[in-house]
Amino acid sequence: MTLQCIDARVVAAGGRVLLGGISATLRPGRFTAILGPNGAGKSTLLSLLSAQRRPDAGQVLLDGQPLHALAPGALALRRAVMPQEGAVAFDFTVREVAELGRYPHRRQPAADESGIVAQALQATGVAGLAQRIFNTLSGGEKARVHLARTLAQVWAPLPGGAARWLLLDEPTAALDLAHQHQALRLLRERAHAQGCGVVAVLHDLNLALRYADDVLLLAQGEAISLGPAPEVLTPGRIERLWGIACTQVRGRDGAVQYLFGQASA
Repeated sequence: MTLQCIDARVVAAGGRVLLGGISATLRPGRFTAILGPNGAGKSTLLSLLSAQRRPDAGQVLLDGQPLHALAPGALALRRAVMPQEGAVAFDFTVREVAELGRYPHRRQPAADESGIVAQALQATGVAGLAQRIFNTLSGGEKARVHLARTLAQVWAPLPGGAARWLLLDEPTAALDLAHQHQALRLLRERAHAQGCGVVAVLHDLNLALRYADDVLLLAQGEAISLGPAPEVLTPGRIERLWGIACTQVRGRDGAVQYLFGQASA
């Protein structure tokens, strides 16, 4: 069971290439971080993997089947998406926003639908805000509610064991330091314990090193490398792509992290 891009290419209006022939195979049960400098094509790639847009050339496959061939309802049972922007137009409560994640399951609801939503809110630390109006929350609180909605959508295993996918675009951008770690720890646990495929666009290289199993590294619309995070995020490659020198250190728990110095000349 895989989520694949095969020579996927996206061209913007005017002919500018946003993605040029990306090929990558992502597997469930692993947390894959998509990294790269600004303008590398990270969000564009995630929009292909989530079927929010179709490639201009090449294809995106889910378990060998073209992604665009799947009916929207069937796709919504397999994958949940957390975009960068998550505006809500109406005065929904926090619980009502999280319940939107269960909408694809309305025809065959789980035995404990309300329990799933409650667990998702608890997992992201916003259960105490369940009756608050979503639009009155801080940016970080809103992000955690949307994470709960995303988790609720693919909370339980599917009949037949089909893999579920969580696709997230900068899920930690609005979060403080503690909640960044909490969110990524939760996503890694969902991948390892529940067998979900987690794919997240991140900017923090040290967070990716700590929590991601694999890194898909992009630069100027091209895939530079895909593999285990410590093998992809080497000091030399970081300096070439981001222009920042770094030194490898180990924390008290033995995890590899980088100390960043001045930008290269």
